[in-house]
Formats: sequence, C-alpha cells, structure tokens
Amino acid sequence: MTDSAGSQAAGALVTGSEIARLAGVTRAAVSNWRRRYDDFPEPAGGGPNSPLFDLAEIRSWLERQRKGQDVSDEVRLWQTLRGAYGDDMVTALADTAAHVDDPDALTPLPEEAVRLVGRLLDRGSAADLVTGLAERFTDSVRRAASDQVTTARVVRAVRHFAGRVAKDAVVLDPACGIGTLLLCVGPERGPRRHGQEIDPDSARFAQLRADLTGRAGVEIAVGDSLREDRLAELKADLVVCDPPVGDTDWGREQLLLDRRWELGTPSRAESELAWLQHAYAHTAPGGRVLMVMPASVAYRKAGRRIRAELVRRGILTQVTALAPGTAASHAQPVHLWHLRRPTGPGDTAAAVRMVDLTANDPDGPLEPGPAQTAEIALIDLLDDTVDLTPGRHVEDSTRDFAAEYQELRRQLDERLARLGPLLPALTEGRGPGSLDGSTVSVAELARAGLVTHGEDEPVSTSEQLDTDYLRGFLRSSVNVRRSTSLSGTFRLDGRGARVPQMDIEEQRRYGAAFRTLREFEACAREIADLTARIAELAGEGLGNGALTPG
Repeated sequence: MTDSAGSQAAGALVTGSEIARLAGVTRAAVSNWRRRYDDFPEPAGGGPNSPLFDLAEIRSWLERQRKGQDVSDEVRLWQTLRGAYGDDMVTALADTAAHVDDPDALTPLPEEAVRLVGRLLDRGSAADLVTGLAERFTDSVRRAASDQVTTARVVRAVRHFAGRVAKDAVVLDPACGIGTLLLCVGPERGPRRHGQEIDPDSARFAQLRADLTGRAGVEIAVGDSLREDRLAELKADLVVCDPPVGDTDWGREQLLLDRRWELGTPSRAESELAWLQHAYAHTAPGGRVLMVMPASVAYRKAGRRIRAELVRRGILTQVTALAPGTAASHAQPVHLWHLRRPTGPGDTAAAVRMVDLTANDPDGPLEPGPAQTAEIALIDLLDDTVDLTPGRHVEDSTRDFAAEYQELRRQLDERLARLGPLLPALTEGRGPGSLDGSTVSVAELARAGLVTHGEDEPVSTSEQLDTDYLRGFLRSSVNVRRSTSLSGTFRLDGRGARVPQMDIEEQRRYGAAFRTLREFEACAREIADLTARIAELAGEGLGNGALTPG
C-alpha cells in the first residue's frame, strides 16, 4: 500500500496484504492481529477467504496501536532471526520456541531476539508468538515457491475433507514437518496426536508448538518414517500426510520385504505410494487416510498395479482433484486420496467417488457441485491403465454419448457430401515440363509492388496477379525444394521461388483449381479427425454401456 492510499475516497476497501504493506509487516502478522485484538475492524466486504476492510477504519486502528509508525516487534524479531540464522529459519523457530518454553535454558538466540521475545510476551501469549512465527515462516516459504511446508490452502482442504474428528481419536502424520497438518485437524483439545519427522529441528519446533499452544497428548518422534518407523505399533483413526515428492532415494532396496507393502512393493520412482502404504499400515480398522498426492500418481504406469489393488480391495473411497495453485511451488492441480481400512470382508467400498475441483478458485468453496462429482464402480476403474484422475471420470459420467455420437455422425455425413464436389475437374495436360518456359521470381514480383507478405502466406496487391495462382505454384515440388532449409523447415514465402508467366485469365483458371484443391485437402483432414473421434467415442460407449448396437 503506497502513501497515495491516504488520498483515496472515503469508503475505500483494502485487502489483508495491503494492510500488511501499510503497516510494514507481513500478511501473517495481520492475521494474528485479527485473532488477537477484539477491536480490530470487522470486514466491510469480500468473502470469508478474501475479506476487505474499510481503509479509514484500518488507518484509525493502526494509529491507535502505533502499528504504522514503526516496524513492529514481530518484524524486528523475524529480521533479527534471519540475520543470525540465514536460511536456516527452522532452527531459528525451534530455538525461539525453546526459549519461550524455558527462558533459563541455554539457546544460541542473539540478545536482541531474547529482548524482542520478552517484549512480545509482555503484550501477548506464548501461543500467539509461536503461532505467529509459524505462519510467518509458512508465508515466506509460500512466496519463495517451495514445498518445504504444507500450504494454508492444502491445510484448509485437508481440514474440510477430514470433517468431524472424535475427541478421543488418534491422529497421525508420519511426515509432520513443523506440525502444521497434524495440529490442524479435529478439535484442539482431546485427540491424541502423533507425528514423525526426519529433520530434528522441525520435529523440535512441532513439539514445542503443540506444547505452547496448549495441545496435550501430542508426541513427535524424530527419524525417517520409511527406513526407521518409530511408531511401528501405532494404529490411528485418522492419518494425514503431505509426503515428500519425487524422492527416488526412499530406501526401496533395504525395504523390499517390508510387511507394509501389502498392496505391492513400490518402484523407486513411486515414493508417494510407499508413503501411502506406510500411512495405511498405521490405520486402525474403520480408520481413514487423507494423503496429498501429485496429480501424476493417479496415472503413472509404474504405479498401476498398486492402484489396481487399492481399487480391487475397496480401500480407496474418494479422489479429490484440488484447484491449481493449491500447492506452493507449481500451478498444477494436486490430489487428495481418501482411504478407509475396512472393519471386515463386507465393509469395503463398492465405488470410488471422484471429485474434480480443478475449475474452482484455489480459495473458493471446497464443496463440489453436482457436475463435479461421479460415483465410479470399481470394475470401471480396473482397465489397462487404472487412471484415477477425477476429471476424466467426472467428464465421462456427465457425457451424453448418444447425443455426441449422433452429432459427430451428422458432421461426418455433411463433410463427406462436400468432399467429392471439392475435387477439381482436371484433364490431361501437355505433359511434364510444359510450364518450364518463361517464369518470374517472387522477389521480382515483390520489388514491382505486386506481392506483399502477410502473416502466413504471400498476397497479390495487383489486378495483374491472382493470389490463389501464386500460392498454388509456390507449393509446387520445385518451389518446395527451393523453400526448404537444410533443417527441413518449409518457408512458403521463399524469395527464390518462381512462378510461370501467364495472362490474368489463365492465372484465374489455375487459381480456382488450386483453391478448390486446398479446400478438398482441408475437408479430408476434417474427415480424418472426425473418423478418429467417432471411432474412439463409439468404442468407449459400447464398452461402458452408454451405447448399444442399433
């Protein structure tokens, strides 16, 4: 927000990001103010996920709080930590949280950071401070386009689809990072939460974050969950996980005979399916798994057999394709896979619910509309590819095969009727070489002002020259050779091309023949495309029962 904002008309509205720029703080700090201060202005517009605030009210509040006059202590603390720790901000967070938890403990925090922590604790709670640091870190990583932490949008989606979680539930995140996903689902008080994290400082901060925010029953273990499962005997009611992506060094060679691979041993390239089976192995009967997955896991050839087992055993209950932009580092959609461990032989899923939210705004509603869901029978998923991409199945389920087939048939009949008459009537000429007489180059025609070069093809600018005649002869075999570079690239406007010299009436005769021939070629290409589409549609419709022989 620039100083010019002060000259805006009364009633102007600003976003949370603009408030942050106005006050010289981050977006996370503004979110903290909204939660912490009862007198923070209420939204004057926008929606729940993108509220707008009255600028005059915001300026007045900032003036009362003196937030806009100096850099806030929150920002000073972050800058001090950044200066002392550089890019190792996870360690900075863990050391700060350790100091907040026990001010007498020895930590490498600089004196200025200790002073600022004390000032912040004088005005607010330890929970506010550590939550603010976590949100600031998440925001900084998001702006750097990194997958180092789970984004707020992914957290929102997991929390939404997790739904109600019982107060006595056991929740597990086997790749918990700084604890964001583990601490977000279910009620704040009640559930027992377990996490494991390979990075010691992330695990340390996650544990301290839970302790300082008053969440009892949280235990974070340190270690590689796949190679060194610290929670081997744990069975959870809900497992949530945003696993590492594209990790080929996940320990496959050491774990070939691991009992967790009940759906099949994942390949080196399918680390995400190793994490999925690890999560499922820790799921109690009747328990659920919500796993964040790259979209490619739904169709990659290497994972087909494991996907087939998921479907065949009735374990997979839903696949949700989230909107592009939900993940931090790319605009591609990510999926949320929903699994449930059956309580017995008759408790398996009979269909997989496919939900396609890829057309939604990433901050928009997560409840799908009728046209965004489809219940797909297991047998219909068990083909050669076992493609679990929701968009494909949602589109097919709402597809009117009969109407589409009839429309394509109509288009094909129309073009077939046009094709024959488009073929020009040609008779025997005087033989090859009969047009090798007097010719003129395109370069000469251009210098005389008779030709101009458009975006695609040359155009006649004179009544002495027919455009279709010119273009037709430019495409002759001799000129194609002249207009083709050593790299094989064809340039239709090659300056070395030559055309026969003819009077305008003869040019027009040839031009008309060339024109109808090009129309014939275009129509033939349309027919070839239509026949391929019809054959694919008819085969798919007959195979899935949407069409039947007449």
